[in-house]
Amino acid sequence: MTELVDDPTPPDAPQQGEILEPLRRAIGERYLTYALSTIMHRALPDARDGLKPVHRRILYAMSRLRLSSTGGFLKSAKISGDTMGDFHPHGDAAIYDAMARLAQDFAVRYPLVDGQGNFGNIDGDNPAASRYTEARMTFIAEAMLEGLAEDAVDFRDNYDGRLQEPSVLPATFPNILANGSSGIAVGMATNIPPHNIAELIDACIHLIKSPNAGDDTLLQYVPGPDFPTGGVIVEPPENIAQAYRTGRGSFRLRATYEIEDLGRGQWQIVVTEIPYQVQKSKLIEKIAELIQTKKVPILADVRDESAEDIRVILEPKSKNVDPDLLMGLMYRNSDLEVRFSLNMNVLIDGVTPKVCSMKEVLRAFLDHRRDVLGRRARHRMAKIDHRLEVLDGFIIAFLNLDRVIDIIRYDDDPKAALMREDWDKEHPRALDEKDYVTPAAGAGELTEVQSEAILNMRLRSLRKLEEIELTRERDALRAEHDGLAELLASEELQWKKITEQLRETKKQFGKNYAGGARRTRFAEAGEVEDVPIEAMIDREPITVVCSQMGWIRAMTGHIDLARELKFKDGDGPRFVFHAETTDRLLAFGSNGRFYTLSAANLPGGRGMGEPLRLMVDLPNEVEIVDLFIHDPERRLLVASDAGNGFVCAEKEIVAQTRGGKQVLNVKDDERARICIPVQGDHVAVVSENGKFLVFSIEEMPELTRGKGVRLQKYNMARGRQGALELDGGLADVTTFNWDEGLQWEMGGGKTRTESDLSPWLGKRAGIGKRPPHGFPKSYKFK
Repeated sequence: MTELVDDPTPPDAPQQGEILEPLRRAIGERYLTYALSTIMHRALPDARDGLKPVHRRILYAMSRLRLSSTGGFLKSAKISGDTMGDFHPHGDAAIYDAMARLAQDFAVRYPLVDGQGNFGNIDGDNPAASRYTEARMTFIAEAMLEGLAEDAVDFRDNYDGRLQEPSVLPATFPNILANGSSGIAVGMATNIPPHNIAELIDACIHLIKSPNAGDDTLLQYVPGPDFPTGGVIVEPPENIAQAYRTGRGSFRLRATYEIEDLGRGQWQIVVTEIPYQVQKSKLIEKIAELIQTKKVPILADVRDESAEDIRVILEPKSKNVDPDLLMGLMYRNSDLEVRFSLNMNVLIDGVTPKVCSMKEVLRAFLDHRRDVLGRRARHRMAKIDHRLEVLDGFIIAFLNLDRVIDIIRYDDDPKAALMREDWDKEHPRALDEKDYVTPAAGAGELTEVQSEAILNMRLRSLRKLEEIELTRERDALRAEHDGLAELLASEELQWKKITEQLRETKKQFGKNYAGGARRTRFAEAGEVEDVPIEAMIDREPITVVCSQMGWIRAMTGHIDLARELKFKDGDGPRFVFHAETTDRLLAFGSNGRFYTLSAANLPGGRGMGEPLRLMVDLPNEVEIVDLFIHDPERRLLVASDAGNGFVCAEKEIVAQTRGGKQVLNVKDDERARICIPVQGDHVAVVSENGKFLVFSIEEMPELTRGKGVRLQKYNMARGRQGALELDGGLADVTTFNWDEGLQWEMGGGKTRTESDLSPWLGKRAGIGKRPPHGFPKSYKFK
C-alpha cells in the first residue's frame, strides 16, 4: 500500500520559472511598452530629420544599394526586400506602400524617391505591384543623407544585431516641415502640413541671427503651408499665427478655379487645383451626387478632362448663374473646400513626444545641424591627423630615400627596422649598409602607421616632384586642421558655417529648383451666405400631382385641375394643385411629422412619378394627411383624431432632413388627422358622433411641438366586447371669421352659410350640440 504524503507547496504557489503578479500591473506594463513602441518606432516623426523609422530605413537601404539620383533604377521589390530583411522586420507591403508615398509628387511636397512605373495617382488608384516598378533616390534624398559616412550621426544595431543603422539622418533642410507628416499612435496623433523649403530656410537663418525671435516674427518668412497640389488657403492670418504658436489648429483650403469663356455669353468653370489629400475620382463622384440629388440646382454637369494636369469642368445650368454663387455652394457641399488640421506632435531628440510650435521645431532642427557640424568636423580632424601622420612619414622617407631603399632591400624585417631607425627630418643622409646601426628611440622614429605606409608606397611615387606635392598637401591639411579646431572652439563660427550651408541648400532647392516655387496661395475667405432656393432655380410653373397610393410627380405648366390624368391600376388622384419650381412642399403624416420637399426635385410628369415614401423617410404604416405649398408667413392648426391640437407657425415646422420634423405628438393608438391654415378668429369643431362646437381661436395655444390641448370632449361608451371605448372622435375642424359666418358645402355644387353661430358658441373642450340645419352627414366642412 502506497503511503500518501502531503505536499507542503500550496496549489497556487509559483512553479519553477513562473512569475506571479497582479493582472492590473501586468496588463499596464505590457500596454505601456506597446504604446511607447508605437509612439517612438512607428507613428511619430523625429523633429530632427522629419522621418519615421520605416522611411529612414528605406532611404538608408537605398544608399547601401548605391541608388543615387544620377544612377540606374532598381526593382522596388529588391529595395523593400532589403529594407525588410536588414532593418525593418515588418510586412513588405507596408514598406512598399511607405516607399511609394515618398515617390508621389501629389502626396509629398519634395519627393525623396524617384519612381519609374505606376506609383499611383491623384485619383486614388493604388501603385502597381513592387515587382513591376523601379526606384532610386532623388537629389533631395541625397541631401538628407549628406555626411552619413562622416560620423555625422549615431548608429545603432539593427533588429538582429548583424548590421548598423543610423538613428537619425543628417538632413540638410528641415524635412519635418518641408514634407510634413501624419500618423496615429496610442493616445496621440500627429498631422503636419508640408511647407516651402526656401521659406523654412529663411526662417532658420533669422532664428540663428535672433535666437529669441517670437513665433509671430517667423510668419514673415513662413506665411503658411505649401501643399504639393496647390490650392488657396482662406484661413484668417490670426488663426494661422495661433496654430503655429500652439502647434494645434487648422487651415481652410480651397480649390483653384478659373472661368472659361465659351462665347455667346456661355461660360464654364475649370478647376485646375484641388485640395491636398482629396482624391479626384471621389470628388467628382460627390459632385455628380449633388447634381443627381439637386442639392446644387444651378449646377448642370461635371466632367473630368484631366490629363497630366487637373482639369475638372463645372457646367452651370444657365449662363445667368453667378459664378461666385455657384462656387460658394460647391465649397459648402463638396470637398472643393476642406479643413486641414494641424497637430505638430513630434519626437524631440528622437525620444520625447511633444506638441511643438514652429519655432521649437526649427530650433530642434538647428540644434541637430550644429551637432552634425561638430561631429563631421571632429571626424574630419581625425582623418587629417591620420593623413598628416602618413605625410610626415613620406617626407622622412624622401629625405632619407637611399637609406629607406637599403632597409627595404636588405633587412629581413623592414617594418621593424624602419621603426627603429632614428631618421633625419631636415637633411638627407647617405648611409651605407655598414653605417646602419639601431639607434635608441628618439624624436626621429617612424610610427607603425608611417612604416606601413612607406612599405606600401608605389615606386612611381619616388619621383622628384612628389616631395614638393607632399609638403604642399601637408601644409594645406595643417591649415584645414587649424580651421576646424577654431570652428569647434567658437559657437559663433559654428552658426556662421550652418548659415552658409543653409544658403547653399536654398540655392539648390529654392525657386530655381523644379517645383521649388510656392504653389499654395492665400486669399480672404469670402464667407458663403445662405442662398434662397429661388436664386438657384429657374422659376417655372408646374402642377403637383400626388395619387392616393402616394405616387408624386410634377407636370410641366399649370394644367387644368379638372383634367383627367393617368394613374396606376387601382390608384387615383389625391392632391392636385398648381405650384412653381421654386416652391417648397410640406407633407403632413399621420404620425404627426412634417416632411419637406423641393418642388424642383420632383420627378417629371411623363410617367407615373415616384413614391413619396422614397423621397422622404415616411414609414409604410403612416398615411399622408395633407400636402401643400409652404408659406412661411402662415399659421397652421394641427389636431389628432383624439381631439388634441394646437396652432403652430409654418416657418417653424420646415424639416432639413429626410426624416422630417416631429410637431404633433400622438400615442400609438392615435393618428394625426387635421392640418389646416388659420384663416379667422374662431374655430369650428365637429365630432364623429355629430357634436358641433364653436370657440375662439385665442383659446388655442401656439406651440412648436407637443400634444396640444383638448378641442372637444368625447364620452366613453362600452363596445361590443364590453370594454370602454371612445364614443366618437374628431371628424373635422375649420376656422372662420365670426362676422362673416361659417360656410360649408352641401353637395351638388351648393353651399350654405350660417351667419349666427351663437347657439353653438362655447368654451374649448366642451361637448357641443347637434350641427346646424343642412350640415353634411359626412360631418366634413369640405
